[in-house]
Amino acid sequence: MTTSSRTSYHHGDLRNALARAAAELATTGGPDAVTIRGAARQVGVTPTAAYRHFANQSDLLEAARALAMDGMVAAMSDFLQQVPADADPVARAIGRLESTGRGYIRFALQEPGIFRTCFTGRLREPEGEGEPEGMGNPAPYVLLGTMLDDLVEVGYLAPEDRPGAEAGPWAAVHGLAMLLIDGPLKDMTEAEREAAVGRTLEMTTRGLATGPKARPKH
Repeated sequence: MTTSSRTSYHHGDLRNALARAAAELATTGGPDAVTIRGAARQVGVTPTAAYRHFANQSDLLEAARALAMDGMVAAMSDFLQQVPADADPVARAIGRLESTGRGYIRFALQEPGIFRTCFTGRLREPEGEGEPEGMGNPAPYVLLGTMLDDLVEVGYLAPEDRPGAEAGPWAAVHGLAMLLIDGPLKDMTEAEREAAVGRTLEMTTRGLATGPKARPKH
């Protein structure tokens, strides 16, 4: 899924092609490298055609950010659908949390340029009331919060440990994703990568086992 914007552009989908081009430009040169002319050049259309979809650089940057976040949430949702609906409530809640992590990492591996865009300074929206600083569009953060709330509801995570609990799982999964796409783990085989993902998620969920129905710690 790392095909260039120029080759992936199809008639009628110019807006998304330009947004993807903007994300790729931001990946290599930061937000300041994103211009409507640059995105148009990468896609292979005239700036006039691009201006029909975006009034200015800010609009284009916002579209790139939204594209990245939407893709990430879609990947997380795909894994969530694989969790059996009739499983034991605790096992299901744990499975749902781990599935969001797997989707997050899968998106990073399949779309490394777009993934990096999610965390590129000015591609983030201003923080709203109650949102953590720098989260921008908080869709993945909100989804993680829902999974943690589910752990509290089934008794796996103690209610007093719920506030702010997003930071730990997010840091673990995001850190592993960055190691796999840009760090010393990028040359792992698929089997090694899956083992690393599984181990990271296992240790993350084990660290949340503070409620009355948590699995015994070994």
